[in-house]
Amino acid sequence: MTVSTGSHQSSSNEFDPARLRQKYRQERDKRLRPEANTQYLDVSGNYARFASDPYLESSPGGRPREARIAEVDTLILGGGWSGLQMAVRLEEAGVRDFLIVDQAGDFGGVWYWNRYPGVRCDIESYIYMPLLEETGTMPTEKYVGGPELLEHARSIGRGYDLYSRALLGTTITDITWSEERSRWAVSTERGDLLHARFVMAGTGPLSRPKLPGIKGIESFRGKAFHSSRWDYRVTGGDWSGGLDKLADKRVALIGTGASSVQILPHLAASAQQVYLFQRTPAVVNTRGNRPTAPDWYRNLEAGWQRKRKDHFVELMSGLPVAEDLIDDEATRMARKVAAVARSGPGGGPDFAAMQAIDFGKMEEIRQRVTDIVQNPATAKSLQPWYDYFCKRPLFSDDYYPAFNNDNVKLVDTDGRGADHVTERGIVFDGVEYEVDLIIYSTGFDSNAYTYKAGGYELTGRGGVSLAEHWQHGMRSLHGMMTSRFPNLFLIGGVEQAAISTNFAHVVSGQAAHVAALTAGFLRAGVTVAEAEQRWADELARVHIDRTRYDAECTPSYFNNEGKLDGPRPTVLGGQYGRGPIGYLAVLQEWAATGMDRDISITTA
Repeated sequence: MTVSTGSHQSSSNEFDPARLRQKYRQERDKRLRPEANTQYLDVSGNYARFASDPYLESSPGGRPREARIAEVDTLILGGGWSGLQMAVRLEEAGVRDFLIVDQAGDFGGVWYWNRYPGVRCDIESYIYMPLLEETGTMPTEKYVGGPELLEHARSIGRGYDLYSRALLGTTITDITWSEERSRWAVSTERGDLLHARFVMAGTGPLSRPKLPGIKGIESFRGKAFHSSRWDYRVTGGDWSGGLDKLADKRVALIGTGASSVQILPHLAASAQQVYLFQRTPAVVNTRGNRPTAPDWYRNLEAGWQRKRKDHFVELMSGLPVAEDLIDDEATRMARKVAAVARSGPGGGPDFAAMQAIDFGKMEEIRQRVTDIVQNPATAKSLQPWYDYFCKRPLFSDDYYPAFNNDNVKLVDTDGRGADHVTERGIVFDGVEYEVDLIIYSTGFDSNAYTYKAGGYELTGRGGVSLAEHWQHGMRSLHGMMTSRFPNLFLIGGVEQAAISTNFAHVVSGQAAHVAALTAGFLRAGVTVAEAEQRWADELARVHIDRTRYDAECTPSYFNNEGKLDGPRPTVLGGQYGRGPIGYLAVLQEWAATGMDRDISITTA
């Protein structure tokens, strides 16, 4: 049987679903590994240098300072979008006695760390960049580059006087609840001792780099770094390219995720030779970036950003909308799926029709590769064979054309990964590729809870660590509070909350919610607010089971590297089944009517 995709393709708009499913499973099985997430190396011990901060010396946090001994109402952990929005919402709620602590040398979070050439957001800037209306900022493009995102974070810090209330370049070593003082005692590597009534942990899931478990990484004699710790002293140039120090260098780029897709075109334009080591091909759509029209931006009505963010979530959730304001590859695909999502028996999902759309989209991507990449063998290796939403869809107009450069070679490991690293280079299938520089573009430990990503230990009542408390699975209220850890809020830790492709949207709602709670607690003289577990019943009631879908997928952090019976990643594990809109509505309703039944409160 063949099915029509209903969309134009260069060759054919029909395909055989049974044949495709068999091919997808064959490709998946090549990549399944019993180690799952444990195949990756932690950036500690012998590999700690891959997590060091190459920007610290030139950042505010790199300046010498005396140790801080202080008591504050609120301590915010993290200076990225989560921490910044938390600080702003506290300020607006009248809570001004707070400190921000971040191991990074400046504000920006993921945009502080990721400064590699070509770095750019994949989500529309108008909905991704927080506080645009509040700061009067106009993004220069639909998808702005990393420097503009970093500068936006810095401008928020300046505009809200956050630098004077921040300890940057500061790594927390321990957070322990003091029953005697009804405060959290927080210690840092710089000798600080801080006592805080409330702690907001906003260290996101994309902050701690990970390395592939390739033997011999430590033996390489050349230069090597992780893409999120880009060293321009080695490459020359800047984020826009011009990597002049690589003109006579051979470079290995490991990984085919979002960072690698943005990096490769710049390496291709600068290095003598580039080897891209691929385990699984990426799905790379067209980007279609364009400058912001100033007249359009000036004429937006008050409240436009919140409405536009809600609109994007509605589109991506499959809700019917009159018009697609975003109109990019992500929303177009979502609208196609939504069109048949309720066309099945009884108004339920028509899974066959949804799968046909998915097959059609992936045929379109594979045809795009064939149309652009001139070498037939390379094009064949770059074609992805899995469902569209099994891995993060990417966007670039320059990635596939880079393979037409004579100095770029794809090393397709056919799902295996490289064999080992030597003093001189990387070995795969008996061939040693000698290189001067290895760039590990291998992503982040998205399975890490907020406290682990921050590198500190959290110890609550009775000397119980959060790791011990959650050893059999996370227990929380709304994904933000948990019993035995009073006055602690987890912001941006997305397990047992909701996730949107636009990560900053849910964080914004959480920050406003927690700020209002905190302000109310302080006014009422609350010393301890401790969540009781009731949220689990609601999660179970509205749970959407992805097991069958995930089981068919090629391994990635989306499906716990194929280990479906293990602890799920915090990015996609245990989500609230009614999505971001439903989740934020729950927070609003709960704040008005549900607090008394779910929180145990002690007043001074």
